[in-house]
Amino acid sequence: MQASAHPAGYPENVVAGILDDILTHDGTAIYAIAGLQGSGKSTLAAQVAALAASRGRRVAVVSIDDFYLDRDDRERLAREVHPLLATRGPPGTHDLALARETLDALRSGHPARLPRFDKLADRRLPASQWPHVEEADLTIFEGWFLKTPPQSEAELVTPINALERDEDGDGRWRRYCNDALGRDYPALWACIDRLLFLQGPGFDVVPAWRWQQEQALQAAQPQRQAMSRAQVERFVQFFERTSRQALRTLPDIAETVVRLDAGRGIVP
Repeated sequence: MQASAHPAGYPENVVAGILDDILTHDGTAIYAIAGLQGSGKSTLAAQVAALAASRGRRVAVVSIDDFYLDRDDRERLAREVHPLLATRGPPGTHDLALARETLDALRSGHPARLPRFDKLADRRLPASQWPHVEEADLTIFEGWFLKTPPQSEAELVTPINALERDEDGDGRWRRYCNDALGRDYPALWACIDRLLFLQGPGFDVVPAWRWQQEQALQAAQPQRQAMSRAQVERFVQFFERTSRQALRTLPDIAETVVRLDAGRGIVP
C-alpha cells in the first residue's frame, strides 16, 4: 500500500493548500492522510513533507503499514483465531503499542526511530535499520483506514464478497477485525490532530487501482514476487468491508476531504 499510485503527483496548489491548512492550525503535530488502496496516500504524504521541509519544518513520515505485526505473530493469530489473520493489513494485524510509542515520541520532539516493515520478507526490519529522527515538529501519518469506526453487529452478518462467503462463513474473522477496530485502534486515532481523506468514487475502483500499484511495484522492484491479477482481485477482498465503512464514514470525520475520480483526478 505504500507504493505511489498517482505517478504524476498531486497538483502543486493542492499540496500547498494542505500545508497551509496544517500551518494555520497551531498544535498540529500529527497530520494524517487516509485513503483506500491505490489512492496516492504515499505520494501526497511525500509531496507535503517535501514542501514543508523546504519551508524549514522538520518532518517525519510514517505509514500504518510499518506497524504490521511480524509474520510469526500473525501466524499465531491464524492458528488461535482464524486462518485469514495470517494476511497482514486488516484491523487486528498491527502492533498498536509500537505505533503509539512512535507517534508519542515524535509528538514530544524526542529523538525517535521510525519502524520499517520489509514486505518482501514479511517481517519488520531490525531496529538498527530504522531511520533515526532527532526531532520533528510535524509528522505525516498515512494509512488506508485511519479513524474508521467499527460496524454494528448487524452489519457483520451477511458476507460481502467471495472471501467472506467461502473462507469466513461463520464470521469469526470479520468479527475479530471489527472488534479490534472498535476496541484497540481508537487510542491510536487519538494521536491524530487533523485528518485528510482522499475520497475515491467507490470501492469498485480499488481492484484496478491496486493492480496498477502492483505493476508499479514490480517495475521498481523486479526481484519481488508479483501478484497476478487474480491474486490482486482476491487480496483486495481482505480490505473491502473496512474500506466501504471508511467511504461511508470518513467524509464526516475528516477535517479535509479531497474527492477523486476513477482516474485519481481531483473532483472540484
